[in-house]
Amino acid sequence: MQLRYSFRLYPTSGQQAALAKAFGCARVVFNDAVRARHDAYQAGSPVPKAAELSRLLITRAKKTAERWWLAEVSAVVLQQALRDAEQAFRNFFDSLAGKRKGRRMGAPRFKTRRDVRQSIRFTANARWSTTSGGKLRLPKIGDVAVKWSRVLVGKPSSVTVIKDVAGRYFASFVVDTDPEAITDAAPEIGVDLGLKHFVVLSDGTKVTAPKFLRRAEKKLKRAQQALSRKEKGSKNRDKARQRLARAHARVADARRDFHHQLSTRLIRENQAVAVEDLAVSGLARTRLAKSVHDAGWSGFVAMLEYKAVLYGRKVVRIGRFEPTSQVCSHCGVKDGPKPLHVRVWQCEACGVWLDRDINAAVNIAKAAGLAVTACGAHVRPPEFGG
Repeated sequence: MQLRYSFRLYPTSGQQAALAKAFGCARVVFNDAVRARHDAYQAGSPVPKAAELSRLLITRAKKTAERWWLAEVSAVVLQQALRDAEQAFRNFFDSLAGKRKGRRMGAPRFKTRRDVRQSIRFTANARWSTTSGGKLRLPKIGDVAVKWSRVLVGKPSSVTVIKDVAGRYFASFVVDTDPEAITDAAPEIGVDLGLKHFVVLSDGTKVTAPKFLRRAEKKLKRAQQALSRKEKGSKNRDKARQRLARAHARVADARRDFHHQLSTRLIRENQAVAVEDLAVSGLARTRLAKSVHDAGWSGFVAMLEYKAVLYGRKVVRIGRFEPTSQVCSHCGVKDGPKPLHVRVWQCEACGVWLDRDINAAVNIAKAAGLAVTACGAHVRPPEFGG
């Protein structure tokens, strides 16, 4: 399977200028390719092939007075921009034909220099490399300092240089790796996702939701207010925008790190994990929208799924309409929905007092066909006699 590793880059001022030029040239070639497809469609002509676009938009364009500066960046970067345009149109048409899952994709749009995220890609034939001093050598850019936070497993097939909305630079490597199956015997658990407790496990374990966005709200509010006071188009407004973007980036980074650590622990310690297929997009339109976005359930479940493949574990999604909070995990009797403020309830059939979240986690595991015990859901056993 393919994995992507990202590392922070620290280019010098000269290298930042060279990267800005590469970002701009890739953007121009991408826009030229999109425009060529649009013009062919309007004229009723056949869609130009990739080889023809490469010859017209790169090889010949470099010799013209309007596009001579394309020769100042790596040709591989420009070729990859053409491939990105081709892939964007392919995804668009597959979406129209119903070949892609999820919501329908729009037609490729023109990129602008004001896009918050810029990227270029170098493949193996670009002859990029890492130096003996641990720097990343990129053609026509130079040796860029890298913060290596981990060891790359395998040889990368490509590297993508990204500038994010906060003005930070990253190198993203794609590596082919073999799954590392864990053969140790481990239990099977159900996971109930929530807002107060981020996860509640069927064994009774509860992990409190960190609420990174809620904790940073005051700082984000001040940064947003400072931005709104700056004159549009001024340098101070651009500085305020970057300060706000960095504050949001810190929240996103903290959330992502929390998701990675928790998902890795759950996958390593359990043979199988069952989760509920929540309607996140629907919940994000309710009064709980900010808390739902702050939790980031979709990203967390996606991490669980790819790490399960990597380590030879199993993740099972159950249907979102399973009445996990309405069924007693001890006797299986369904006694109907309950208000959200009811966190502990007593089963009318067997008399067992149940923790709402742990009971739901046990039912999620049972619905997925996992072997779990319901004892973790009990608050106290039924009382028999007088």
